[in-house]
Amino acid sequence: MNKSGSCLCGAITYETSGALRPVVACHCAQCRKTSGNYVTATSVARDRITIKGEPVWFASSDTARRGFCGTCGSNLFWDGAGKNISIFAGTIDGESGLKLKGHIFCADKGDYYDIADGLPRAEQADADLTTKVE
Repeated sequence: MNKSGSCLCGAITYETSGALRPVVACHCAQCRKTSGNYVTATSVARDRITIKGEPVWFASSDTARRGFCGTCGSNLFWDGAGKNISIFAGTIDGESGLKLKGHIFCADKGDYYDIADGLPRAEQADADLTTKVE
């Protein structure tokens, strides 16, 4: 599955080759702070993505960083220590062909919305729903 995507202004683009993980919604406080709501992301093996342009990387914890466009501010990537890099699903160009698989960090979700889609939910991280950070 080859996909492409970009930030809003086009200064950063990416191309993937190979399988993408189904989309997972993250409701943690960090995702809510960086996006204004929860985040939906897929992931791809590190050797299966080519990034053009220079994302700004912010170390959001001791084990992960977030990549965004320094020009338009678009959130693009979440990068932990695992084999994959997460890509924010809304940045994929055109039809993704992906489906939402479930929700993580539901204990931290905002009080202004409900999760009512019937998909699996985890109160915190869940290795069954996401790529496990090694």
